[in-house]
Amino acid sequence: MAVRGPLTRLDESAGRALIGVGPAWLTELGADLGHAHVAVPVLLVAAGYAVWRGRRVRALYAGLAMVLVPALVVPLKLLLDRPGPLTAATGYYPSGHTATALVAYCGAALLVHRRALLPVAVVLTAATGAGLVLRGYHWPLDVAGSALLFTGLALLAGSVRRRRRSGRAPGSR
Repeated sequence: MAVRGPLTRLDESAGRALIGVGPAWLTELGADLGHAHVAVPVLLVAAGYAVWRGRRVRALYAGLAMVLVPALVVPLKLLLDRPGPLTAATGYYPSGHTATALVAYCGAALLVHRRALLPVAVVLTAATGAGLVLRGYHWPLDVAGSALLFTGLALLAGSVRRRRRSGRAPGSR
């Protein structure tokens, strides 16, 4: 549905209306927050802190989550082959920059201080998505699809982890 159909037309119409809205320097800054060379070092510093605090397994899981970003996003981009807003080139759905920002910033927040930093991580991820759309790098659904995919995977992983810690097998009551 995100590649063809009525939702796509609405998405592209909204995307065209949003391109160029806002100060260019600010929207570009938001989009840049999703670059791997910006977001991944944040996660690496948080993982180093977690290791120093004796949370090696959590740091490992955060690193594995970041490895999953290209492992999941690249095949989906190739499979869905969606064109971008300002180009005929394809491979724009889902947004890898949004996924990178979400995993790096939320992972870092969870490793360092969930209660204090998770709201900051959500704002940074939202700024990334907004910047990508407002600069014309992605359609709104590219960003939303990526955020939903990786948030859903994180919730599923957390649910499985909680069930294993409580001694129940996944899927049992």
